[in-house]
Amino acid sequence: MIPRTLATVLHRAAKGFPVITLTGPRQSGKTTLCRAAFPELAYRTLEAPDVRLHALEDPRGFLAGLRDGAILDEIQRAPELTSYLQVMVDEDPTPGRFVLTGSEHLSLTQATSQSLAGRTAILHLLPFDRAELRAAGRGDDELLETLWRGAYPALFDRDLEPGPWLSAYVAMYLERDVRRLLNVGDLSAFQTFVGLCAGHVGRVVNLSALGGDAGVSHNTAKAWLSVLEASFITFRLQPWHRNLGKRLVRRPKLFFWDTGLLCQLLGIREPRELDRHPLRGAVFENMVVAELAKANHHRGERPRMWFYRDQRRLEVDLLLEQGLEVVAVEAKSGRTIGGDFFAALAAFAALRRETSEAAETRCVLVYGGDEHQRRSVGEAVPWRDVDGLLA
Repeated sequence: MIPRTLATVLHRAAKGFPVITLTGPRQSGKTTLCRAAFPELAYRTLEAPDVRLHALEDPRGFLAGLRDGAILDEIQRAPELTSYLQVMVDEDPTPGRFVLTGSEHLSLTQATSQSLAGRTAILHLLPFDRAELRAAGRGDDELLETLWRGAYPALFDRDLEPGPWLSAYVAMYLERDVRRLLNVGDLSAFQTFVGLCAGHVGRVVNLSALGGDAGVSHNTAKAWLSVLEASFITFRLQPWHRNLGKRLVRRPKLFFWDTGLLCQLLGIREPRELDRHPLRGAVFENMVVAELAKANHHRGERPRMWFYRDQRRLEVDLLLEQGLEVVAVEAKSGRTIGGDFFAALAAFAALRRETSEAAETRCVLVYGGDEHQRRSVGEAVPWRDVDGLLA
């Protein structure tokens, strides 16, 4: 098992909260992590029909046998249990007593916010980030291989072939779970919609266009995208909210948590196909944004990340807020630094200097090469070291 950064955060949370809620996509390693971190706790999975039936039909009796605490896996299959857990932990608020895991963020968050507010720490476990793989000696693939493989734990812990495993993931988890959540009748339309989302990666979300191209309404597209986000398949990066005296784009951009799954949905069957693929740059940008978001979550922190685009078409791929400093990041997949790679960063930094007395902007280019470079405008960081931007 490759050690997870979040393990330290889990142990820290277990000293202060009676309940820990851990969410994340299917196959991100939630069960493995929790059982390794809390071996003294009993384990029950609500995916098992008999266990789920017991929990639903006799919740008091089910929990009576777990008074010393337990790991309750896939709790979203029986969200009513959280109300009964509230009573138990109010009577005995011993820290670290229950650990709940789930792969549907929306329903689980609704249940815990209603019943366990103030009683649970909510954490997210996502596919491996680069720091975790590097620490395990597993992060040294070439760029195209890294993008194509993605970072789901099974592909590293069990050395499985990415193509067949990711194809099965789409069929077994993505389509099955979403159909159960939304009762999708037209699977073909949903598959088309997911493929369209992959094709829109790194672009401003246009639900009307996505829905129209998939043959569904705007409201249906909105509901489907919400469930993709709740299932930790996609996420939206919000636009920069500060007033720099310009009219800003207000709609978010669309990204996937895992580039391997993204490549699978784009029909990219081997790494070399990415070299000349028209979305290579977007897949690379997705990797940069997702890596930094994952690293934040695995530290138990909420990502403070945005993108910038104004009506003059000035665009910066990513903005990280670190105290008073803003780190402006451009992602370029090229192995050689082009003369215009820093242009948007320089323009954004100048705009901030004009509009804010305390403006501090660190300009960073993350590119597909291997050398750190210092330029007058900023610094160039190799893709392998993208996680260092959070240091």
